[in-house]
Amino acid sequence: MEETHTGKLIIVRHQESEWNKLGLWTGVHDTSLTPYGFKESEAAGKCIRDVSFNYAFASMYVRTIETLASILNVCLTDAEKKKVHIEHRAELNERDYGDYTGKNKWDMEKLLGEEAFVELRRAWDYPVPNGETLKMVYERVVPFYTATIVPLLQAGNNVLIVSHGNTIRALTKYIERISDTEIANVEMLFGQVVIYTTDTDGHMLTKQIRIIEGVKE
Repeated sequence: MEETHTGKLIIVRHQESEWNKLGLWTGVHDTSLTPYGFKESEAAGKCIRDVSFNYAFASMYVRTIETLASILNVCLTDAEKKKVHIEHRAELNERDYGDYTGKNKWDMEKLLGEEAFVELRRAWDYPVPNGETLKMVYERVVPFYTATIVPLLQAGNNVLIVSHGNTIRALTKYIERISDTEIANVEMLFGQVVIYTTDTDGHMLTKQIRIIEGVKE
């Protein structure tokens, strides 16, 4: 039987940003949360109040930093927050949408056509002019995960990651052993918190999904 450990991996997508609300491809553009996004972040914190964690990681962008801060403010006291090791890492940054950054998604769907639009958003290695494919995101985030996060989990630490939709999809592909083809069917992590236990390689043993509830515009 495979050896298990006590560390839990908690993954949260950043909540609604100003560009999300406008339907714009955000990628590497650094935009803040909306007031609703702050409320969503606090609600995410409430749904994991029972899960303590020793380490918290977010990307370099303000929308994940604000989401993480809001979560910590809700689920930890000031004294507890001082004990959490927090890092902001470029490996957790969102996919670079290149020439599509700032474009309205639904206008682009009309311009590109539905099939190409879906491939662009969901496929494993669909090219993006001057940007990143999901495969390229995987190649930067998974080495970080296996070198930094997995040893922390093996040591029994609970770890919180706040990142972006495509970066989380790339992590999910590795953690859940999803094929290059099937990853196109994996949705963004909207309105949910995912809690994993993993094996010694960082692959999923158990998965729990918690719904972020009680948020009104």
